[in-house]
Amino acid sequence: MESELKLKLEQLHKRVDNLKDQIQTEEATKNAFIMPFIQILGYDVFNPTEVIPEYTCDIGTKKGEKVDYVIMKDNEPILIIECKHWNIDADAHNSQLHRYYHVSKAKFGVLTNGHVYNFYTDLEKPNIMDEKPFFTLDLNNLKDTNISILNNFTKTSFNLENILDSAEALKYIEAIRREFEKELQNPSDELVKLLVSRFFDRSITASRLVSFKEYTKKALSNSINDSINLRLKNALNINDTVPSKEIEQVNPIDQNTEVDKIITTEEEIEGFQIVKAILREVLPAERIAFRDTQSYFGILLDDNNRKPLCRLHFNSSNKYIELFHNGKDSGEKKLIETLEDIYNYRNKLLSTTKLYE
Repeated sequence: MESELKLKLEQLHKRVDNLKDQIQTEEATKNAFIMPFIQILGYDVFNPTEVIPEYTCDIGTKKGEKVDYVIMKDNEPILIIECKHWNIDADAHNSQLHRYYHVSKAKFGVLTNGHVYNFYTDLEKPNIMDEKPFFTLDLNNLKDTNISILNNFTKTSFNLENILDSAEALKYIEAIRREFEKELQNPSDELVKLLVSRFFDRSITASRLVSFKEYTKKALSNSINDSINLRLKNALNINDTVPSKEIEQVNPIDQNTEVDKIITTEEEIEGFQIVKAILREVLPAERIAFRDTQSYFGILLDDNNRKPLCRLHFNSSNKYIELFHNGKDSGEKKLIETLEDIYNYRNKLLSTTKLYE
C-alpha cells in the first residue's frame, strides 16, 4: 500500500534528521539510513541472495571494485546502489556508479546520500547510464506522485516493463519543468520572440526586446499567481472576495516594482491552509488573509500588516514559522521539518489572535 510506504518513509526522514549530525562516516550512513530504506522497499538486507553488500565489479583492468549494494530478484540483479556520506551532494559524483552500471546486468542504478535518492537508467544509449536521473526521491520533500513511482521498485510491485515505460516520460517531464522554471525567472530571447511575434507584426529591435523581456517576465509571474489564487479559492470554497495579494495587476515597467520577483509556491499555500484550519476555531474565514513578499509569506488578520498572525519562511533549505504570540514586534522563529509541524504551534497561533481583540 502506498499509504503505508509513505508512512515508513516519513519515519525514516525523522530518523535521518535526528541522527545525521552523529553520523561521521559513509559506512555509518549506509547502516543507519540506507539499509532501512532497502528494507522499506521490502527487500531482506540479511539475505545475501536478495541484497548483496560490497558486490564485486571488475571494470576493464580494474579488478575487485565494489558497488555498495546489489538487489537481486529471480537470481538477476535489478538494482545497484552506490552510497555517499549524508552531507555529500547526491547530484554529483555519479561517475563511479556510471562505471558499475556499464558492467552490471541491472537496469537501474541509484546514487544516494541517505536522504536524496537519484534513480538512473539507460534511456539515451543502451547499457550506458544516463548522466541525469529519471527520478529523484527526496525525503525532505515527499510527494504522493513520488511515492507512487517508488512503489514500482518495491519487492511486491517491481515490474521492469512498467518502470521502463514510465522512465522516459519522468525524465523528460522533469527536464522540461526545469527549463520552464528557468524561463519564469529569466525569459530567453527565443521565448520572448516566439510569444511577441504572435501579436506584434513589426521588427523587434534590441531595445524593444529588452522591454518585451520585462513584460514577459511580469506576464508569466502574474499568470502563475492568478492560477494559484484561483486554486486557493476553489480549495477553500469561498467567495471571490477572499483577501489576496494584489500582485496580479500589471504595473508599468518604469515604476521599477519588485512584484515579479515574488513567486508564491504551492507549499506556501498549503501552509496557509493549515494555519487557516487552526484559526477557524476562533476566526471566520474571511478575516484570515495572506500577503506574499520576497522575504516571507505573511498570514494576517483582516489583511492588515499591523496584525500579523504568523509568517512562513520557506525560501531556503530550512523552513521556519515565525510566531507573534509575544506581540507583533516580538516575532519568534521556529524550525519546522514538515508542514505537519505547524500543528505543533496551534496554541500559540490561537493565543496570537487575542492580541488584536
